[in-house]
Amino acid sequence: MELYDSPARHVAARLVAQAGAGALGGLGRAVPLRYVDRDDPRPPDERWVRVRPSLAGIGGADLALVTGRASAYLTAVVGLPFVPGREVVGRVEQQVALPDGRVLAAGARVVVDPVAPPAGSVSLSGAGSPSEAGAGVGARAAEVGVGGGGWSRVTLAHRGQLHAVPEGLPDERAVLLDALARAVHAADRARVAPGARVLVVGAGAVGLCTVLALRAFTDAGSVAVVARHPRQAQVAGRFGADAVFDPAGAVAGVRRGTHALRVTPSSGGSFLLGGVDVAVDAAGSAQALATALRTTRAGGRVVVAGTPSDRVDLTPLWARGLELVGAARTSADPGAGDVLARAWELAATAPLDGLVTGGYPLTRWRDALAHAWDAGRLGAVRVAFDPAAPS
Repeated sequence: MELYDSPARHVAARLVAQAGAGALGGLGRAVPLRYVDRDDPRPPDERWVRVRPSLAGIGGADLALVTGRASAYLTAVVGLPFVPGREVVGRVEQQVALPDGRVLAAGARVVVDPVAPPAGSVSLSGAGSPSEAGAGVGARAAEVGVGGGGWSRVTLAHRGQLHAVPEGLPDERAVLLDALARAVHAADRARVAPGARVLVVGAGAVGLCTVLALRAFTDAGSVAVVARHPRQAQVAGRFGADAVFDPAGAVAGVRRGTHALRVTPSSGGSFLLGGVDVAVDAAGSAQALATALRTTRAGGRVVVAGTPSDRVDLTPLWARGLELVGAARTSADPGAGDVLARAWELAATAPLDGLVTGGYPLTRWRDALAHAWDAGRLGAVRVAFDPAAPS
């Protein structure tokens, strides 16, 4: 699958996406995405390896890119044509020596980490064809954790991005490693004090995994979640949430739980005097970030873990002295290895069965995108491609 440059389609896709679930029949026809059948990409040097994806998730960052909702900031690191798909589990085509000294045989299962090794080690300057530059992760995109390449029959990955899948761990769990790692990193960035009250806004894969990470790796007190759909609320409770609110009732729910004072201005949404100690925006929408800002106590912390896609009023940030913290994983993160180790721990032990659905062949990409875009309403947490599936 190839995302290509088409200003008209980018505008059309954004308009269709803004129209909501009722317009999903037109999403596949609007997005500047196409199925192309090219020769397998050629590794530019020995640092690059061909991987055949067996599952590739359709995450929020991918949807933001293909629907034109992603910030223009990211266009500087995502050259077109570009193959989306940052959540990849697959098999290497040849024997490969990993940076830690382990040697994987051809056919070994790996997860491709969308975050690249340190800058300067992943250049694709020798790759001239669209299949090579597009199917590979791409140095600049991977350095800031955008990543891609999974929505393809064969993709290129730098050997520093490969992580062996433990024997016995199903692909359906392994493909969630990036969502789990993002959640662990967000929990670290939140710096939750013992007993602190936390609100997670958004109950997609990253939001739900953040609840897992908060319960596993912090001493948070109460953890509440804002979820739009019944299945999300059920999973949030199973993962350790003490309370779940729908978006319309989030401010009222947090007010009751924290005994805060609700204030309603003459225009705009209500906010709280008081509230949670930490809020995590795991959805990446203007509404989600606004909810986080308006329900966090003065001097509290708001963590942006979702990929931002809209503008939001930052007056609460200024007026209440909030700390706004970004939580994208990048190659510059200290302790990246520890984050991945804890993500693997959750992949092996957390109750993740049934979270990944779909298994769409690439030729059914329009159906897959529609399912992923409306996943919450349809009772899904993560929808995935199965690039090896017959058309």
